Amino acid sequence: MRIDGEAWRTIGLAADGCSVWVIDQTQLPHRLETRTLRTCEQAAEAISTMVVRGAPLIGVTGAYGLMLALQQDPGDQALEAAHARLLGTRPTAVNLQWALDRVRDLVVPLPLQQRADAAKQEAGRIADEDVAMCEAIGEHGLGLFQQLAAARPPEKEGQPFNVLTHCNAGWLATVDWGTALAPIYKAHRAGLNVHVWVDETRPRNQGASLTAYELGREGVPHTVIVDNAGGHLMQHGQVDAVIVGTDRTTARGDVCNKIGTYLKALAAHDNGIPFYVALPASTIDWSLGDGVAEVPIEARSPREVSHIGGRVDGGEELLAVQLIPDGSEAFNPAFDVTPARLVSALITEKGVASASEAGLRGLYGALD
Repeated sequence: MRIDGEAWRTIGLAADGCSVWVIDQTQLPHRLETRTLRTCEQAAEAISTMVVRGAPLIGVTGAYGLMLALQQDPGDQALEAAHARLLGTRPTAVNLQWALDRVRDLVVPLPLQQRADAAKQEAGRIADEDVAMCEAIGEHGLGLFQQLAAARPPEKEGQPFNVLTHCNAGWLATVDWGTALAPIYKAHRAGLNVHVWVDETRPRNQGASLTAYELGREGVPHTVIVDNAGGHLMQHGQVDAVIVGTDRTTARGDVCNKIGTYLKALAAHDNGIPFYVALPASTIDWSLGDGVAEVPIEARSPREVSHIGGRVDGGEELLAVQLIPDGSEAFNPAFDVTPARLVSALITEKGVASASEAGLRGLYGALD
């Protein structure tokens, strides 16, 4: 994707070929900075502190983290320790375990001296596959948007096609293109008059800081709204579709995404508005059925609720500001689960499916 006309990805090998650069997303939207990861511990820290975030990007970062670990020590014990360290950084996103297992399973049979290079090559393949999958998601979602736009009543002719999204599931959450934002980018480039309602997405404001940043740099019309405004807009006919990403999707189509997604799904259902979820295959956890009961929900630091960060008007300094009274407690679940019955369709790299086991199996077939 583009930042002021220049093509970017979120992660890649550094010029030395043995370290990794990432966009530091904690500095956005006010500063565009990159950080170099040279050790497995630095990769783990980047994931846990949300320097990198978004399920697909977390997975790719984990894969490169194993490469970094194997460069220091290619032995079995060090490999397992690195795998465990990286896996513990973010428990909800299933892509992380998928990518870590894929690299580990590849290198275990190899001689020690070949392991680091094999991990490097595999991490690169995972990154490139993610780009291809996200672009395919964009194409399939574009078709849905075009159909919905064409079917709108005559009184909406000439009005923007309004899409509401929650959190950030754009290219900053992946390697490129994104999941939920990929159809929006494709629609914009195809000439559809698309406008995006961007949920601010408290407490970390990934919508206000990251989604708005992405859309602005691509020239996509958008408006940032407070999280609780979405239902009001739906009631008044100002939302044509809702699209979000997911950190884990169960075999029966339940989706786990950023906290607040469930409430948007309820509002969309009540107002007869399509609610789509965009995801690559790596986000499906075939071992789980009931998402509400079985998906582990990460609880992050209460400080993310009690404080907010930003830039003082006219200045460059980034400050943290306390929002709640001294002595008040805060609770910060990072995700919630939207039951499949509230999901209009799943948009994947293989096509569009109903949010059900039959729908997913129709795309991906039976597992061995």
